[in-house]
Amino acid sequence: MKMQLLVFLCLLVSATGFTQDQQEEAKKDTTKLEEVLIVSRRKFSNHRQEKTLSSIDDYLEKSNNVTMIKRGNYAWEPTVNNMVSQRLVVTIDGMQIFGACTDKMDPITSYVDVSNLDKVTIGSGQEGTENGHCVGGGIDLQLPTSKFNGSGLKSNIDLGYETNGNYKATGLDLEYAGNKFFISADGIFRTSDNYDAGNNKEVLYSQFEKYNLSLQTGYKFSETQSLDANIIYDKATDVGYPALPMDVSLAEALISSLTHHYTPENKALKTLETKLYFNTITHIMDDTKRPIVPIRMDMPGWSDTYGFYSKADVIKDKHHVSLNLNGFYNKSLAEMTMFSNNPNEPDMFMYTWPDIRTRYTGIFAKDAYYLNDNSSLESSVRFGLHNNRIAKEEGVESLGIFHDNVEDTKDRTLLSVASAYKYNKNNYKLSFGLGYGERAPSVSEGYGFFIFNSFDNYDYIGNPNLKDEKALEANFSFNQKFNDFEIGLQSSYFYIMDYIIGDLAPNVSSMTIGANGVRVYNALDHASIFDIYLNSSYKISERLSVNGTIGYNYGKGSNNKNLPLIKPFSYFAEFNYNTSKFNAALQLEGNGNQSNFSSLYGENETASYASLNLNLGHAFYGKNGKTILKYGIENILDANYSTYADWNNIPRQGRNFYVNLSYVFP
Repeated sequence: MKMQLLVFLCLLVSATGFTQDQQEEAKKDTTKLEEVLIVSRRKFSNHRQEKTLSSIDDYLEKSNNVTMIKRGNYAWEPTVNNMVSQRLVVTIDGMQIFGACTDKMDPITSYVDVSNLDKVTIGSGQEGTENGHCVGGGIDLQLPTSKFNGSGLKSNIDLGYETNGNYKATGLDLEYAGNKFFISADGIFRTSDNYDAGNNKEVLYSQFEKYNLSLQTGYKFSETQSLDANIIYDKATDVGYPALPMDVSLAEALISSLTHHYTPENKALKTLETKLYFNTITHIMDDTKRPIVPIRMDMPGWSDTYGFYSKADVIKDKHHVSLNLNGFYNKSLAEMTMFSNNPNEPDMFMYTWPDIRTRYTGIFAKDAYYLNDNSSLESSVRFGLHNNRIAKEEGVESLGIFHDNVEDTKDRTLLSVASAYKYNKNNYKLSFGLGYGERAPSVSEGYGFFIFNSFDNYDYIGNPNLKDEKALEANFSFNQKFNDFEIGLQSSYFYIMDYIIGDLAPNVSSMTIGANGVRVYNALDHASIFDIYLNSSYKISERLSVNGTIGYNYGKGSNNKNLPLIKPFSYFAEFNYNTSKFNAALQLEGNGNQSNFSSLYGENETASYASLNLNLGHAFYGKNGKTILKYGIENILDANYSTYADWNNIPRQGRNFYVNLSYVFP
């Protein structure tokens, strides 16, 4: 640890005021509230990506405001601004998709791969409401657009291996682009054994196996109109979750869409995009591979979503207007069967999600008004009609035990508004924004029935009478460049009213054997969440640069208790060496001691840590194509550590050697 801290201090001294607002390949800009991460394996114009075969989870963690909650080695749950998934809107190419697991073992990000993505757009707070209502932010995993450039047939193949966990990845892309027809197919297969934490300590039940296939095709009717069809099939099996009492035998998704594009010439209307989509998810939890459990359980879940949107971009004079009319219909059903150890006693069955039907229709409008050449005022509003219905009568009766006046339907109206002033002149950028947003309770918060949370060891029961959660926010950022030196600051503050969280139900017995008791979802009067990040960079020479980030986060409720899963002091420092065909990067990342933990909600103190990584890359150009070789060492010092975001303190990976090889055919 002393050696790691010494390296960190050396890097920090070298980078005092020197840090880059973010990595070039991530294309981050601290003057914007919205970030764009380039993730596609198809984009090999830059060989400085750390791993061409990184998972989508690894890419998302490059953003300051994003942290991934880890329950195992697979399917990490994204948080934005220290807010978990129910406070976010996570979409795939604007499509609403809802996981089928009551324990959040299948976040939406787990059903796509870098093989079928082009980029990820991250909107902080109300900047993330283009596709739906949220209080924390939005993540849109965007698919590639159709190509009608007549480039003909192209392909690339990817191979990856990592020593820790015997991890293997194989991918293949095929693409044909004509002047009027385009088709692209890709697939990727990933598999891993149990990984080792620091000091070669095996983490049991951390294995997984997954493959992802996608097909995209498009036809161009004219210079102004085209039609796309997309389908993604994702299947994961034998997925272990070391932080949870159960594993997953199947997580399967089919995601399909049909999109019409209209781009009129020489008109104020620049684009009109209309999409129809359908997706279905099946998720099966089981504990058959756990040697000792109090009682065997099967917990399958299903989620089907039908939806549409129509988006338009209009540019007129000094106005750039974006519109989005969208809607969806979702069915969420989850069951639990507890198998009795006594053959003379019957098995127990119940609905943990009693077939909840959700309907939503909303409209989003945003106007970017350019005051002059250097400044603009961006204002947005989203209004929506939200309806929940309990389709199973058993669900109404079960929730009625704990709540008065439970009805089978619930209507809500939701509003989000935001405005931001942005100034950009020469090497100086400034942004200041205000926002207000509302969200409806999630299916679990409103209608869940005895859903076990292993984080605090309580069963949770939903509350259909919850009020909408509401948030006021303020955000600020600036960026200043002085020749080769650049510095930026970004910060946000959220005041959340009717903050939904579990309350103890002292007179209710738990359903899960060994649970501490039962919590019923209720709401704190308010809660506050704050974050601030300092980013800077210094270009030492044409080939050598140094950059770094430090951040601080805070969260507390109206009960004067710390909120759970709030990121402690964090830091990142990096030395980069780049030529046209070679790059090397030495990185140090870590967190401080998490002293402001939330013992009320199951957290304990997490020690500080630091991890040192080395990434190297080569690009080889030939007549028959291009080869990208990426290799390196993660956690060089084999530190054994957990972070605040590691569920039940499961340890992170120890030392890991990796190599990624990508060959791009011309």
